[in-house]
Amino acid sequence: MLVDKRIYLASQSPRRRELLKQIDVAFDVLPLRTMSGRADVVEIPRPGETPSDFAQRMASEKAACGWRAVDLRRLLRFPVLGADTVVDVDGAILGKPAGRTEAETMLSRLSGRQHQVHTAVAIQYESRLELRLSSSRVRFAELDAAAIARYLETGEYLGKAGAYGIQGRAGAFVEHIDGSYSGIMGLPLHDTAVLLRAFGLAV
Repeated sequence: MLVDKRIYLASQSPRRRELLKQIDVAFDVLPLRTMSGRADVVEIPRPGETPSDFAQRMASEKAACGWRAVDLRRLLRFPVLGADTVVDVDGAILGKPAGRTEAETMLSRLSGRQHQVHTAVAIQYESRLELRLSSSRVRFAELDAAAIARYLETGEYLGKAGAYGIQGRAGAFVEHIDGSYSGIMGLPLHDTAVLLRAFGLAV
């Protein structure tokens, strides 16, 4: 039985922090990349791995890695939440762009068509790990070169799967969504709440 109703967030994403605050979840950020004694989660798809399977594996590995960090550093034992978001265009994964040129290529590819956004959420506490997947469809309007260039000038594409964040300026590119808005942002709140309740955390 959990005495303290807190979790660790194994993510540095400001969007995930905002979303957890929105549903009044108490959390501490677990900065995995700065922790010693841990193996980095290698964010590279395996041969033949689908985008949704990749997102689920990454979320599970991040939660498990966070739990190992809790053990190694002898931190207070709260559940660890890991999440991963991927943009899926016809079965191809669009991750975070390495720079402006790659971001421009991604946005051009998304222009005027539909893609999917898969966000997986995993929570680990002791040896128990639970996982949920949210998949949404997003349709972009036609984007001309000038619109893409203006967006790239903002730098908003940095650190975002598919080179855009729906909660920012790129929201104007979106004609239609079918699914979870918060899932497209990076943390599907309904699925997250279901998982938290499964671990005895009221949401």
